[in-house]
This record gives sequence, structure tokens and C-alpha cells, in this order.
Amino acid sequence: MANKRDYYDVLGVSRDASDVEIKKAYRKLSKKYHPDINKAADADAKFKEVTEAYEMLSDAQKRAAYDQYGHAANDPNFGAGFGGGGFGGGAAGFGFEDIFESFFGGQSGGSRRPNAPQRGNDLQYRIDISFEEAIFGKETTIKYKRKEECHTCHGSGAKEGTEPVTCSKCHGAGAVQVERNTPFGRVMTQATCDVCQGTGKEIKEKCTTCAGTGNETVDHSVKVTVPAGIEDDQQMRLSGQGEAGKNGGPYGDLYVVFRVRPSDKFTREGSEIYFNLPLSFSQAALGDEIKVPTVHGAVKLKVPAGTQTGTTFRLKGKGAPSVRSGYQGDQHVTVNIVTPKKLTDKQRELLKQFAKESGEEIKGNDPGFFNKVKDLFD
Repeated sequence: MANKRDYYDVLGVSRDASDVEIKKAYRKLSKKYHPDINKAADADAKFKEVTEAYEMLSDAQKRAAYDQYGHAANDPNFGAGFGGGGFGGGAAGFGFEDIFESFFGGQSGGSRRPNAPQRGNDLQYRIDISFEEAIFGKETTIKYKRKEECHTCHGSGAKEGTEPVTCSKCHGAGAVQVERNTPFGRVMTQATCDVCQGTGKEIKEKCTTCAGTGNETVDHSVKVTVPAGIEDDQQMRLSGQGEAGKNGGPYGDLYVVFRVRPSDKFTREGSEIYFNLPLSFSQAALGDEIKVPTVHGAVKLKVPAGTQTGTTFRLKGKGAPSVRSGYQGDQHVTVNIVTPKKLTDKQRELLKQFAKESGEEIKGNDPGFFNKVKDLFD
């Protein structure tokens, strides 16, 4: 973490930069350092650094955490043990809150109130798309189940026609006074009310639709625009399409993960597409103009006379677009000279004549000769 540059310095923006300024800076730098465009040795590392900075600063919650904790907010262990939330106790450690709880009971001053608004859970959905759909993008509608605010009680959990009432134990405070024995003597502390779970309200008659939970599981659909150039296992976030929050909190997000089916003709690496072109010995030796398939349609390719197997031709702009930079890749066509498995008598005679003209001695139907010809084809 110590060697990481400040994310604001990476993007070249001030700490009070707007979302628009951050996005503009990212687009400029990602295009400048994209490995498909910039062939410098450090371009890939700089591109990854710029992308990492943007992913942190473009998300309001992540940016707030970064502004407070710096690069520690990007640590996967952030918030566990004594890290993250100031003195959070997490599963990995025993923090200040645990000590406070042991001595005094109840909640420490920094704990979240049980009746505070809580954001809903995030969900994940996988979409299978074809090789071509990943390159050109498309619009589709997905359907899945999620928890939404109960349509009957509107999240209150109370039976229709009734409302939650003030808790009979804590009288609406959400907490009660508890006397505890501690190393410092008997101490009066505050603890979450066990009747209302800190909400200050009791549900006498529960909603028949949600059984008092305040939410229900329903079928939900949303339109998804598959970005042109998306790659296998990349994902996109749909804000607010996750599950319902609690106590009036916002919905979580939906993460759509794309799974791209392979093509039977092409292979792909980033924005670049690759295709193996089979050629006969005659085409390679004499040259030819042939049609080559691309994802954008067939195009004509002139094969020069004397082309060797393994030769690669570049078709400019016939690759895939980059989701991040918009750069349009190329298609690389590699020649593969095909060896004929069977020869007619005339073809055999012509090849013997060809070999003779090349200065090779032929002895009848010597199989060694044809092995040499095969080597030429390969």
C-alpha cells in the first residue's frame, strides 16, 4: 500500500473534483495508456493503475472510504479486526467494541442503531451471450427473484388496517437500562430492547403477506444493455436492482456477469480477433484473391505469390471494440497451407515435373519425394 500513488494524482484531478471531471480524466488517460494503442513497456501497468483509480473514485461509497482511510479502504481485509471501521471487532479479531460489551454491555457509541436505515443486499445474475453478441452488444430483458417492500403493509410488517405500536418495554426508546456486574463494580448500562429489537415499535398483528418481515419475494424484470466489446466474465452494475433495504433504506445493486460462448471460427484476445486461413499450395505459390470471413462480414484479401505458411495478415478495424476506451481492434489472419491427402495421377505427374524443375531427382514413385512435398506444404 505504501508504494501506491494517490488516486487523485493518478487521474490528475483535485480532491474536490466532480464525477464528470473524474470520468473525463479517466477517458483521456485510459485511451492514452491502453495496451492496444500504446506499445510502451509500462503502458499496461499505467492503464491498470488508471483503471483502479477510476473504479475507486467513481463510486460514491468507495470514494468516501478512500478519502477517510486512503489505500487501506481498498484492502480486502478492510474493516476486519482493528482495521476498517475505526475499532471494529469483525470475525478475525477482538476489538474495542468487544471489550466495551464485556465490561459494560449494550452498544458502544459508534455502533449502528438497529432501527437505522439499512441498504439492501446486492444480487448477481449471469447472462450467456454469443461471440458476436459480445462484440456488437444487444438489449435483452432478464427476470429474477428479489425481495421487495411488501405491497400490503408497505414495509411496516403490520397487518393491513393496523399499525405498529410503541414498544411496551422500552416505551419507544429502542433501548433499556440494564444493571451489570463489571470489574469496576455494578454499573447501569444501556442495551438494545429485546422486545422490539431496537425499533421502538411492536407489531401486535403481523401482515399476512410478509409475516411481519416487511418484504416479500417477487419476480422482477429489468432491461439490460449489453455493451459492445464486453468480454467473458466481465460484469456491470445496475444500481438499485438488488434487494429491498430495511427501515426505509435503499435497494441494493444487481451485478450482471457476462459469460461469452466461444466461436467455432474465431478466437479473441481483448479487442483483437484471430482467424486461421487454410490455403492450397497453388494459392500460396501463385497468389490469389480470396474472401475471408470476419464478424463484420466477408472481405477480400490479396494473398501475394510465394506466401509461406504461418504468414499473418492484418485486417484493420475488423476486430472488437474496447468497452473502456472505445478503440476498435483488428483481425489477424494467419495462413495455414493445407497438405492434400490424395493425389490424382495427373497431379502426381505435375508435382514430379515441378520437383524436376526445382532440381530434385525423382525415382519412380519414391515415397520419399512425396514426403518432401508434404514438408513443403507444411
